Amino acid sequence: MDKTDKRLLAELRQNARLSLSALARILGLSRSTVQDRITKLEQGNVIAGYTVQLGQHYAAQEIRAQVMLKIVPKAQDEVVAFCRRQPEVAALHTISGEHDLAAVLRADTTADLDAAIDKIALLKGVERTQTSVILSTKFERAR
Repeated sequence: MDKTDKRLLAELRQNARLSLSALARILGLSRSTVQDRITKLEQGNVIAGYTVQLGQHYAAQEIRAQVMLKIVPKAQDEVVAFCRRQPEVAALHTISGEHDLAAVLRADTTADLDAAIDKIALLKGVERTQTSVILSTKFERAR
């Protein structure tokens, strides 16, 4: 991936709905060159897909939490599979330190969040959880 590809990715991160013509103008390339580069980035799994970013007002209405999980060593595959099936689990990360996994949960209500956390905490192989409710987001970068 060269400097132009990195610039192209940066523009798409800001606004993935930019037209090929607009991207071509910004990058100083032809429309077909931009299309070829995007196709190569998609085929090389550099671009894995396109998504929607929620507006700040809508996102602020969601209840979000970070849940740290301490699990028994052999339970990771089952815990990961369970979390993958839970719509409230937006992300799950393996981490170093006292805990083994960090989950980011999103729910419409505190009751929904509480129920989702309980399901995870009661899962076989989960020794303990520690939850921090996210109060506000100062900024968030799209990757």
